[in-house]
This record gives sequence, structure tokens and C-alpha cells, in this order.
Amino acid sequence: MKSWTVRRVTVDDAARMRALRLEMLADSPLAFLETLATAAARPHEAYRARIAQATVGRQLAQFIADPGGRLIGHAGGTVMPEDPATTIVFAVYLTPAYRGSGLLGDLVDAVSEWSRECGRDELMLEVVTGNDRAVRAYEKLGFKEVGEPVPHPVIPVLTELRMRRRV
Repeated sequence: MKSWTVRRVTVDDAARMRALRLEMLADSPLAFLETLATAAARPHEAYRARIAQATVGRQLAQFIADPGGRLIGHAGGTVMPEDPATTIVFAVYLTPAYRGSGLLGDLVDAVSEWSRECGRDELMLEVVTGNDRAVRAYEKLGFKEVGEPVPHPVIPVLTELRMRRRV
């Protein structure tokens, strides 16, 4: 039985989202586009403002897994600028104890449903090359590698695999 609810963030989630963001960066520093030090230095009000942007609308959304206490997962979605029919899935993270639990599918389904409601019929995400566990997990959800690896946006020696699926 699932012990969580997946839903879109609200501004009331800001403190718990900040705690989850710091956990994400400490656990998987290569997977996200900022450092733990940068995120830790950001004032609470900046987290709140960032979350407020993702609570409504068709351009940006963030979904959380909420078991009723500390948040255990996150996935975001935004419009792909060069392909407005595609939603980029970003900042996907599961607390380690919940990996393999089905939570990843719930989070991706939430982004997928939002994407469909916004009229976008494809999801795209990027995974650091060599993160085979993540690649396998996304393949189980129907994602397939497309094209050649692309440069990591922050760490030049790394590349990322692009993966896509229909909503």
C-alpha cells in the first residue's frame, strides 16, 4: 500500500521543499544544476517565490510525494523552448528508501497528466551518462534514448542521455 500522495506543490510546501532540495543535492550532486552550498545559502523567501511560480499555470509545474511529514520525492515539468509540444521532466528525485517502490512512476505520471492537460504530448528528460540505474528505471516507464549524448550543462567532462516518451 502506498504511504504517499503525489500532488502539485503549494507555497505552504516551501520549507519542506527546501529540505528536500538540500537532500537532493547532498545525495546526487551531479544530477542537478546547482551546488548544495548555493542552495543552502538561498534565503527561505527565495524558495517560496520559486515555488509560487510552479503552483499554477501551463509553463512550469512541480510535483511532490507527500507522506504527511518530510517530503520523499519530487519531479518538475516545463515547456521545452525549442519544441513547445514537449514537456521537459526535470529535478526528479526520490529519497533513497523509496527507490524501487513505484514512487518514480507516480511522479512521472503526475508530470505526464499535467503535460497532457497543457496540450503537450511528449516528455523528454536527461540523465547523466553512466547512471544506469536511473536509465533502467526510466526505460521501465516507457522512455527511450534518442539521439547522441549531449554535454552536461554545468560539468563539461560529463554528458547526458536524452530520453523521450509519449504522455
